[in-house]
Amino acid sequence: MSKTTVNDVSTTESGPERAAGTARTVGGSRAFALLLVITGAAGLLAAWVITLDKNKILEAKAVGKTFTPGCSVNPIVSCGSVMESKQAAAFGFPNPWLGLVCYGIVICVGMSLLGRARFPRWYWLTFNFGTLFGVGFVTWLQFESLYRINALCLWCSLAWVATITMFWYVTSFNVRNGFLRAPRLLKSFFGEFTWVVPVTHCGIIAMLILTRWGSQLWA
Repeated sequence: MSKTTVNDVSTTESGPERAAGTARTVGGSRAFALLLVITGAAGLLAAWVITLDKNKILEAKAVGKTFTPGCSVNPIVSCGSVMESKQAAAFGFPNPWLGLVCYGIVICVGMSLLGRARFPRWYWLTFNFGTLFGVGFVTWLQFESLYRINALCLWCSLAWVATITMFWYVTSFNVRNGFLRAPRLLKSFFGEFTWVVPVTHCGIIAMLILTRWGSQLWA
């Protein structure tokens, strides 16, 4: 008896369309779709809360007051410090605005898969490129947070985990479906142990945070 996991692919074209490669359309399993919805929702929640707090900071400044976000608990875990940094508007506007759009797209893809939608190779590769951009961007933000801003935002951390998880599962999906070329060994690994990669990735970030600040995180 087999069991359905996030790694399963629920619907693919068969016969001539499957052999055509780029012509075939592929849908994801229910578990994969739910993972996209959940990670997209987590990222969207983080982006929404940060946007609200950023607006409150600006409103307070306008009247000569100071607003401290609820997630600013000490000098290190200080969401306000991160929100007021120049890195928080890397493209000339607040980063969370980008998150509100991009995480919303991820939710839409997940909901489409729950509705048994199937997409062609170009769609999945475009989606994968989007998640690659996302994980690259949060990696830069992680470096800036740890070694330039010297503060950690908990809501940003939630967005980091969500982005990393969705990137690796989308990449795994494309590798296993042959949309990204990879050795058979890697396909087999992703088929059984996709979860190991995002867990390891997030674990490395957690170790860097602990190495950087240690007990100061909860002082």
